[in-house]
Amino acid sequence: MKPHFFACALFFSAAVLSGCSSTPPQDAAVITIPATDTHIARMGRTHTNSDQSLTFGFPGVSFKTEVVGTSLSAKLHSSAGNSWVDVIVDGGPAKAIKISREPTQIELFSFPASDKHTVELVHRSENWHGSVSLQNFTLTGEKFLPMPLLSKRKLLILGDSVTCGEAIDRVAGEEKNTRWWNARESYGMLTAQMLYAQVNLVCWGGRGLVRSWNGKTDDANLPDFYEFAVGDTDPAMKWDHTQYQPDVIVSAIGTNDFSQGIPPREAYVTAYVKFINKLLIDHPKAQIALTEGAILNGDKKAALIDYIREAISRVNDSRVHQFTSAHYPGDAQDAHPTKAQHAAMAKDLASQLKALMNWQ
Repeated sequence: MKPHFFACALFFSAAVLSGCSSTPPQDAAVITIPATDTHIARMGRTHTNSDQSLTFGFPGVSFKTEVVGTSLSAKLHSSAGNSWVDVIVDGGPAKAIKISREPTQIELFSFPASDKHTVELVHRSENWHGSVSLQNFTLTGEKFLPMPLLSKRKLLILGDSVTCGEAIDRVAGEEKNTRWWNARESYGMLTAQMLYAQVNLVCWGGRGLVRSWNGKTDDANLPDFYEFAVGDTDPAMKWDHTQYQPDVIVSAIGTNDFSQGIPPREAYVTAYVKFINKLLIDHPKAQIALTEGAILNGDKKAALIDYIREAISRVNDSRVHQFTSAHYPGDAQDAHPTKAQHAAMAKDLASQLKALMNWQ
């Protein structure tokens, strides 16, 4: 039997139903539970606040609950007002909702009659769009059912804007905006769907291993933001790696390091060796796969592949592996991979992970 996981999809397609509300029976209970309640399954890095709300910034952070009732809402706010979530009701189509700066009660569903329903929320955006806080869920109806089970298989995927799902939902003729990000359709979450696994996306657009897209070395790059639950500078938001021990870690970093030219070999390889050793310590049972990613091509791609090979040789640990990535160049509108290209990337990655882990 396939293990339970978020909607057998990790796509978290959603539907906020409008025009279906009605006055609930006078004896209907109104039940409010905090975001940290044990009836809520969550996937991805979050920070627990003193009021039992949860704050998150990485894409793909997801919440799922099952209820019996007529209506359900959630109270959220975004630090910058540029964040989006997808809402999925009963496995229906996704609806993207922009989260405001002010705490707002968002209706997730409303039906005339009480029934059992499954609801999922998925963070579409990434850290630099702002952090999101989920305060509570309020049900009009009978009860919250026991927490949905998540798969025992676990993936951790590290990367940049490609891993974060940038520009997947691009719109022709529209100025680029944060609505274009779509973690559900990213190669990482699609790969997890194919493998019946949980996944944590730890990624940041424009960042690299040692330098950002513009050549700056004083930004927090992967070895830095990897240490945080939310953001990349607040000591209160440091991540406890014992909370999530993956079976496999995929590092798809390097595109931004090479955007201003090929970085010096020794400095780059030394930095990667240090980071790989940190991963080996933090996750003592995980297999680690390093890949050059989808965007680089030509001499830059060849150089990064060679740097990765050298780093793995120096680490000399049987848990560290090299995966190859096909070139997926986006389209005329945006250099980031398209939705179809993310689906192809997921097939490529899933087949390599199946072989590595002997997963069916």
